[in-house]
Amino acid sequence: MNNTIDTGSETSSDEAQPQQKAPSFTQVMLSVFAAAFGVQTDKNYERDFSTGKPLAYIFGGLLFTTLFVLTIAGIVSLVLP
Repeated sequence: MNNTIDTGSETSSDEAQPQQKAPSFTQVMLSVFAAAFGVQTDKNYERDFSTGKPLAYIFGGLLFTTLFVLTIAGIVSLVLP
């Protein structure tokens, strides 16, 4: 026999907030680019920290840094004989 009374006032956190999907690769790269220059919006910041996976941002940061360094090295090699 179950003596508990269901009042219906308890809601799980899943019901209170709609499921948000993880950011796409493009959204991750735009967030990494914006963060590199310090112009990230609060909306994107909240999205990144609430639904994003850290590994995606680590990979994005490494990719951005590699491309940035190669671009600077390429420009310098073109300018200097």
